[in-house]
Amino acid sequence: MADDESKEEVSWPMPKFRFEVDLGTELKGVPFQEVSGMDVENQNIEYRKSNSKLFSTLKMPRIAKYGNVTLKRGVFVNDNTFWNWYSEIKMNTITRRTVLIKLLDEAGKVTMQWQLDNAFPTKITSTALKSDGNKVAIDTLEIAHEQLTITNG
Repeated sequence: MADDESKEEVSWPMPKFRFEVDLGTELKGVPFQEVSGMDVENQNIEYRKSNSKLFSTLKMPRIAKYGNVTLKRGVFVNDNTFWNWYSEIKMNTITRRTVLIKLLDEAGKVTMQWQLDNAFPTKITSTALKSDGNKVAIDTLEIAHEQLTITNG
């Protein structure tokens, strides 16, 4: 019986270091160093019915609020894709995109995917330059979106 128990599949949490980001056609396959800010929150509405016997408020969920997602990647020679997308913001005519963030297993298969709908850039931070440093140049892109959907591979 001990042999039967040892053959059970053990489930482990997924490592977070193997992922891929798909920002659309010309931004596909760009390697990223970090993705953060994939959060959603429901704020509460509090009210009290006039005929309630409880001397407290009732709480109801309100509309979901999505935080901005921050992407970090290395700076590459002749690669201005972040800046080109950001420069499309003219008179509220930004190109909105579906952004896919995929968590991969050791075989490279998608195990979990976060989909950001109607995403557009809100802020770009260029790398800090330092003559006495030896770090890689990193650009940071912050994007807003209207919905976050999570699916499993």
